Amino acid sequence: MKNNFITLISLLTFGLLIVSCGDKEDEVELQKKEALQHYTELVKANYDDAYASALTMKQAIDAFVANPTDAGFQACKTAWLNARNPYGQTEAFRFYAGPIDDANGLEGFMNAWPMDENFIDYVQGDPSSGLINASQPNITKQVLFDLNEIISEESIFTGWHAIEFLLWGQDLSATGPGNRPFTDYVQGGGGTAANQDRRGQYLLAATELLLDHLDSVRNEWKSTAAYPQSFLNDKTSGEAMGLIFFGLKEFSITELSGERMFVAIDVQDQEHEHSCFADNTNADIKMNLQGIKNVYFGTYQDTQGKTLTGKSFSDVVVLIDKSKDDAVRAAFADTEAKINAIPAPFDQAILNNVPEIQAAIASLEVLGNRLAEAGKAIGAEF
Repeated sequence: MKNNFITLISLLTFGLLIVSCGDKEDEVELQKKEALQHYTELVKANYDDAYASALTMKQAIDAFVANPTDAGFQACKTAWLNARNPYGQTEAFRFYAGPIDDANGLEGFMNAWPMDENFIDYVQGDPSSGLINASQPNITKQVLFDLNEIISEESIFTGWHAIEFLLWGQDLSATGPGNRPFTDYVQGGGGTAANQDRRGQYLLAATELLLDHLDSVRNEWKSTAAYPQSFLNDKTSGEAMGLIFFGLKEFSITELSGERMFVAIDVQDQEHEHSCFADNTNADIKMNLQGIKNVYFGTYQDTQGKTLTGKSFSDVVVLIDKSKDDAVRAAFADTEAKINAIPAPFDQAILNNVPEIQAAIASLEVLGNRLAEAGKAIGAEF
């Protein structure tokens, strides 16, 4: 009887363990699904904010072109700088063939760089260069779209950096950004460059096209749209998380630390910094890192100060292996400190502060690897 009782207790205990393990696995899977659902909501919120900020920029540019004044020109520049912050955070949603950079993706029309500015307008030593100073064709959104990168990878006619150049002009200063005068847009007496009408047409067309493209991408992330539905319903949690964590690693290591930072110090040429006309590269890098943090911790604070929160991938990692989450948190803290230590402007830092930039590059590479390890710990497949 005693042996039978012990056997019964053992069987019951084993059964409870099986049920307990099954319950935990179900709970973890549920939290993965919740984190993925929240991710799609966060992406949409970020793109909505980027669109709204770009719309504010367009309104400032519309008003300026209609009545060019110095105050209006400064308002355009401020709006551009403000709009770059939410857009910079959206770049953490790249590198897994999502709507922004799939086969039909618009990223190359929105944020392509480096650009050869003499395809657009006058440059030092050549006052007649660029589409603006040609007699044909008429400047329209479609013309800019068709011309973008048609000559070379640096023949950029559209997007953030084309608008940036039209607002700031070439950066010829060691201490500040470009200094294009607002009078480049004044028609009639008092203008400082030829073809002011075409310059205004270009600025309007490029801004409208950027807004169109942002609208297109944000619409692809609506809750009822095909992509988020496929993301949540047609893929396993492992497949979906694999895309996200692969994108974070690729962005951290290959794009941000590699293309945007290492190449700049390697060639020591300001043309290879991200926002070289406005001297906004330091802010670009910080916003890119913030975007990566947003994805992992499941938070997004919009330009109005409203914060979106929800189930995060960090929450799931803590359930599975807290040490992996601790490692990611430490890597974020180190990377943030190293990036903050890079002096502005970036075009001078690539000449005078190479060790600081190298330290930030190394920390980003560690961060990318720690994120990949955390993703694999929760079943991300890549």
